[in-house]
Amino acid sequence: MRPDSVFGLEGRIALVTGGATGIGRMAAEGLMAAGAKVFIASRKEEACTAAADALNALGYSGKAIGFGGDVSSEEGIDALVKLLDDRTDRLNILMNNAGTSWGTPLGAFPYHAWDRVMRVNVTGLFHLTQSMLPLLEASASDDDPARVVNVGSVMGETAHGDRAYSYAASKAAVHHLTRILAKELAEKRITVNALAPGPFISNMTAFATADEEIRNRVGAQVPLGRVGRPEDIAAALQYLCGPGGSYVTGAILPISGGINVETGPDLFQEAYE
Repeated sequence: MRPDSVFGLEGRIALVTGGATGIGRMAAEGLMAAGAKVFIASRKEEACTAAADALNALGYSGKAIGFGGDVSSEEGIDALVKLLDDRTDRLNILMNNAGTSWGTPLGAFPYHAWDRVMRVNVTGLFHLTQSMLPLLEASASDDDPARVVNVGSVMGETAHGDRAYSYAASKAAVHHLTRILAKELAEKRITVNALAPGPFISNMTAFATADEEIRNRVGAQVPLGRVGRPEDIAAALQYLCGPGGSYVTGAILPISGGINVETGPDLFQEAYE
């Protein structure tokens, strides 16, 4: 069994929202490395075209194309759908990665911040997926389903608020939506899965990962002793979107170094000492 027969993505077309930086860019590179043509979209068009140019310069068999796209409003989503409709008549892979966060101590968390996070992370994800169904269905088959990969978070399945209350709640919603859509879209031969990452280097986590010393301290709190690496995301996308992942749907894949199975101190530790 050859690697390309399990993870290869030659001829596939993908859209990665929020793909210019962070986890989205890691995913885009992984898809390109496996041979996919990847559309990268985010609010900042210049950042997307620059990211696409940088990725294309790496010499992968796949190709990146960057353009602007805003999933924080209905009008922005409609515009993004039209841009994609003008460029392709099918879509094999949709990665809903665009997201935002807000951190404020309990008691001072602003109402508008909760609304904004939910609008981008949940409403935008759902509406974009719904709007992309015709293109996804056009590529789907029994042997090679279309793929939707949502980006959740380990904070959506463990009680880690860390002042980002709306973010954690939104990612729990993403996980549940993933399961619902997986159930409803299976008959259309579209798989729907989600990643539940722990700490990775990104703009959103720059406060904790940009500085190497702080990053190492954060990584030391992860059961496996480090923050995530680009290849952790790239490999997950190659698996879920490649031939080897065609029989998986409704899964929430933890890429968190073991944070997802943390339960606090051993309950009976005192009795052992």
